[in-house]
Parts: sequence; structure tokens; C-alpha cells
Amino acid sequence: MKISIERAVLLKAVGQAQSVVERRNTIPILANVLIEADGADVTFRATDLDIEVVDKVPAMVERAGATTVNAVMLHEIVRKLPDGATVSLSSDDATGRLSIEAGRSSFSLATLPKEDFPVMASSEYTANFSAAAPVLRRLFDKSKFAISTEETRYYLNGVYLHVSEAEGGRVLRAVATDGHRLARVDADLPPGAEEMPGVIVPRKTVGELRKLLDDDEAQIAVSVSETKVRFATPGITLTSKVIDGTFPDYTRVIPTGNTKKMEVDAQEFAKAVDRVATVSSERSRAVKLQLDEDKLVLSVNAPDAGAAEEELVVAYGDDRLEIGFNAKYLLEIASQVDRENAVFMFNSSGEPALMREGNDTSAIYVVMPMRV
Repeated sequence: MKISIERAVLLKAVGQAQSVVERRNTIPILANVLIEADGADVTFRATDLDIEVVDKVPAMVERAGATTVNAVMLHEIVRKLPDGATVSLSSDDATGRLSIEAGRSSFSLATLPKEDFPVMASSEYTANFSAAAPVLRRLFDKSKFAISTEETRYYLNGVYLHVSEAEGGRVLRAVATDGHRLARVDADLPPGAEEMPGVIVPRKTVGELRKLLDDDEAQIAVSVSETKVRFATPGITLTSKVIDGTFPDYTRVIPTGNTKKMEVDAQEFAKAVDRVATVSSERSRAVKLQLDEDKLVLSVNAPDAGAAEEELVVAYGDDRLEIGFNAKYLLEIASQVDRENAVFMFNSSGEPALMREGNDTSAIYVVMPMRV
């Protein structure tokens, strides 16, 4: 195999590949990226046996062929090469080496036979549809902060993507929760997605998928089956196994009877919470909210560290209320608000609070209170 390729194109492709590769693995071939040159394209393929990413880029192919080389090492080399360089890659099966040349630099890396590289088995997908990148970006970006990191409740270690009923008809919905907070985000149901089975997309897949969604003009081809999900742009295909488990009935924890309404500027609220939380103890990070007519007092009292208090002007016309929350959770949900004010709906100091953006019910957040 012998190819010439621009550094910027190579860096992007290898960067995508090396982030999928697991740093700590016992199977040497899984640390490698499979490079296949054919026609006028080069394909870079990497996998950790749960996720597979395939990136197809244009290159000058002098001699077709394929080899595998350490993904992290290749990425580091390409990253350190000068901008605008043309990189030449050539593999020699006899010596088992891949030569990398750019300008006056030359490297020789050990390779492993391409036959050893595991290729994810293809599967039949029950639903195939197309969605705009900004739509998927909003679904995952606004929900991923609530993904659980607890390994024991593995079925919460991802975003539950499914078709659901909403007030205006059927929607494509993303839900994530860790038991302390919950995010539920809706988008219009794309044509072809009606028969989609509900799947739990793993946390790592959500992170990798995010890199495909930066281009606002891109259309993403989505394919879903009971065991796998695939996201494809014209150049990159990301295939992932889904979490084998049942996502809990999240509708039970979304409060419907909360009537006490507070409206506040989300950015001002987040900054104030951040300021008072500075003195809170690392373990609890509890912030108390005292609500009175059109006034919110945020306070923290940490006996070993000190105390803090800040007053905010809010729109609130209900009974006096005192309620405590984890500061980190409040900051995370407040940062999801893009345009309008944050609207919080409370019931009592011991019941979960609901937050949305203005009157928009397509994205709602639930956060559990804590005793303060």
C-alpha cells in the first residue's frame, strides 16, 4: 500500500479513530486502526468491539492495499507534523512496517496483519431515517449531562432514544437520568422513524457521535435495530451496540401537579448559584432556595467552611417556600437554557422540581431536592 494525503484530512480521520480505541486493552489489534486504500479513497476503521467508526477520505492512492497500525501513535505523529504538509504512507508486508514521510521527517511503525482486525458483523436494521445534524445535536447535548456513571445500574449509562406520544403527536424523544436528575428532550418525528425500537445509546457512543454533528447542514442517516444503532454522514459511519437492558418508566418521576412557578434569568441564576456554592462542603454541595413574593434568596451554610447568601429578583407569586438542591445539578440544568428565562415549577420542599425554558415543553428537566 502506498498513499499520499493532506495532513489536515489525515489528522481528522485518525483523530476520530484513536478516540474510539480503548487505551487499556489486552488485545493488541484493538489498539490499531485499519487503513484500507482503494481507488481514490482511503478508509480508516477503528473499534473497541462495542463501537466501530469508519472514516472514508479522499487521497492519492499509488498502490492499493491495507494494513493496521497503532492508532494513538499515528495520531500523535500526524498531530506534530507541520500544517499544510503532504503525508506519504507506505506499508511493506515483508518487513511488517508502515513508513510515514512528510517533508524531512520520516517514521517507521510496527504493523499487525489486517486479517486479525475484527470487523463488526452487519445486521438488519428495523428502522432507517434521516435527521438533520442540529436536531440530533440538541437531543443528545441537552440530555447527556444526566447520564448515570454508576456501573451497577448499567441501563442508566446512556441516553434512551425512542418514539413517544406528546401533546402535539408522536415525537422522537431522548431521556437520561441518574436517579437524582432527569432530562427529557423531544424533536419532531422524522419520516421513517415510526417503527423504531427504543434503544439505550451508551455514553461513549454519545460522545463519539457528537463529533459527527458539528456541521449544521449535514443530514445524518440513522439506522436502528434492537441491538445496534448506526449514524452515518457521507464520509463517516459510526456503528454501536446498544445497552442490553430495560430503561425504567421515567414518566412516573416527572411531576405533573407542581403549581408554584418561579421565572428567573437562567444565566443570572447559574452565576449566583455558582458564587454561593463556593463555600459549600465538597461532599454535599447543598444550596438552599428561599422563595418569597418576587424574591429568591440563595444560601449556603457550611459549619466548617463558612456561609454565603445572595438575593435575586424573580417572578414568583405563590406561598413562601424553602427547598434545597445540589448546586452542581442546578448549574447543569440552568446551563441547558439557550434563549428564554428558566421556569421552575415547585410543589413542596420534599418533592422534585421541574424546569423548562419559557413555555417550551419540548425539553424538560427534573431535579430531586435534598435536605438542608
